[in-house]
Amino acid sequence: MSRLVTLNLSLILLLPWYLVLGIVYWRTRRKPATAAQRAFDVAALALALLAATLGGYWSFDAADPAAGAIWKQVLASLVGYGLFLLALALAFIARRSRASRLP
Repeated sequence: MSRLVTLNLSLILLLPWYLVLGIVYWRTRRKPATAAQRAFDVAALALALLAATLGGYWSFDAADPAAGAIWKQVLASLVGYGLFLLALALAFIARRSRASRLP
């Protein structure tokens, strides 16, 4: 398998699940969204995907080579997924707290 595919395998395998979670996040807004609210949501989703990608790359390179190739992928998947969820959760909390402060 090529180095490019090996490095991105955890991201490739989790992209459908990231899409599902992104749709759930997008649809949790209660009222019609303004352009600024939609821009915030797009930025939150983009940052979550970026965090998952960079976290996966970092953990893939930081994994112990003695553990085997599969464990590098497992660690990259776990770290990437965790960072994606963290970013979406923080965006959801920020969105909710901002909505509760508005009149």
